[in-house]
Amino acid sequence: MRGLIWRWVINALALFFAAQILSGMSIGGFGSAMIAALVLGLANAIIKPILKILTFPITILTLGIFTLVINGFILWLVAATVQNFSVEGFFASIIGAIILSIISSILSFLVADDTI
Repeated sequence: MRGLIWRWVINALALFFAAQILSGMSIGGFGSAMIAALVLGLANAIIKPILKILTFPITILTLGIFTLVINGFILWLVAATVQNFSVEGFFASIIGAIILSIISSILSFLVADDTI
């Protein structure tokens, strides 16, 4: 259970930092980042697998690059549902998803595996 909470906080930090880096993305504060990270985690667990199955032929044709579009769509969908979190445009959501995954990976690497 502690690992789940740590992942949630790491993803919220990554989302907060990504909003600071990208001009097309804004977030109200860390509390909003926590809520957005929770909704993002739920969307990644429920909606993303369905989208991956539906878009499998396109993903194969683009050699996996279409996954970036799926990640951007999920981020845009979360921004549309969470208050105090916005992404301006679909291109900003794709870039935001890339930045979010990079920052989240770095933060997860920095946190020891025994705490997570």
